[in-house]
Amino acid sequence: MKKLEIQGGRRLVGSIRISGAKNAALPALAATLLTSERVLLDHIPSVADLKTMEGLLRRLGAEIEVDGERRAIVTREIESPEAPYELVKTMRASSLVLGPLVARTGRARVSVPGGCAIGARPINLHLLGLAKLGATVRQEAGYIEAAAPDGLVGATVTFPRVTVTGTEDLMMAAVLAKGETVLENAAREPEVVDLAKLLNAMGARVEGAGESTIRIEGVDRLHGAEHRIIPDRIEAGTFLVAGALTGGDLTLEEVAPEHLEAVIAKLKQAGAEIEEVNPTTLRVRRSRRLNPVDITTEEHPGFPTDMQAQWMALMIAAEGASHVVETIFENRFMHVAELARMGADIELFGNRATIRGGRQLSGATVMASDLRASAGLVLAGLAAEGTTIIDRLYHLERGYERLEEKLAGVGAAVRRIG
Repeated sequence: MKKLEIQGGRRLVGSIRISGAKNAALPALAATLLTSERVLLDHIPSVADLKTMEGLLRRLGAEIEVDGERRAIVTREIESPEAPYELVKTMRASSLVLGPLVARTGRARVSVPGGCAIGARPINLHLLGLAKLGATVRQEAGYIEAAAPDGLVGATVTFPRVTVTGTEDLMMAAVLAKGETVLENAAREPEVVDLAKLLNAMGARVEGAGESTIRIEGVDRLHGAEHRIIPDRIEAGTFLVAGALTGGDLTLEEVAPEHLEAVIAKLKQAGAEIEEVNPTTLRVRRSRRLNPVDITTEEHPGFPTDMQAQWMALMIAAEGASHVVETIFENRFMHVAELARMGADIELFGNRATIRGGRQLSGATVMASDLRASAGLVLAGLAAEGTTIIDRLYHLERGYERLEEKLAGVGAAVRRIG
């Protein structure tokens, strides 16, 4: 099994180009199923989850041309609208094909998806929404089956809790439904806005993306389009923390600072110096000691849950106690035990963690439990004395493109082993 070896204690200095957003590219790829015409997507990162989604699209009948970060996708026909278990078992986002398949073919059979073991993340919110749009939905033998032989019909769907993939899935289902669909308590994440831009470029009529109410007027058909995926705000946030943690001087290129406002504000409170060099470039430095800063994870525009593990690694180096409250996923503190192996002093109380900072971490062999926990362990390894080895590297490969290469390019001593 592949592992990552890190020799800690080095300042990170230099420039890093931020990749396209995995969490925006996944629904964009799914949206190509809504038309028989060619869709050109640019700024697609080379990560495992996207390769899995591309494999699923090919299974459904798509022809995909790969040219670096560009994907030209044509799905002329969908003969069998099924996403089998062997293709989706590692990827929660496979549920994103439910809406497009039902909207275009009138039926779908999708295996209950897998992914990170960070909480329940129930798919029932997708299913309740599809039922509101007129689909017959049932779950049997590990599969979700949805059917709307006469087409979907617009309706008002109020999500009982904010769900990003649920919002995206219902948006894609509604663009070909008859009449108007209103999504209330919708997710406001930048990735939702990016999907709406793609859908509108394909001929859809989506209004209000980025707000809590989204209105979709159904159309008869969608056509081909070209679209560039937004930068990955979580990758950018991870490197901002890396620069602050190591007392380095990092310049991040091709970023969207407006997507990182909550993270940037907290980093400045912690003592980092962050400069917006231009609308797509950020510079992070730190010349003084870190302050302890509390965070509570929230839906966008709050502090993202996908940055919680990375923030915890930063707070271990801060002088004093800080608190992390996790409100999105009930099982997202699995990295705490591994950080403790490196010498961290962290106490858990339900969904609240208290970090007593100011301790020097020591390198150790640790195990990644999920994608973002892996990133937190990498950051801890960069700050630790000695050698850190991170097992289960495949978690990192699901969401970070060429991470070790980018880190090595700015002075980290990191290599892949095994």
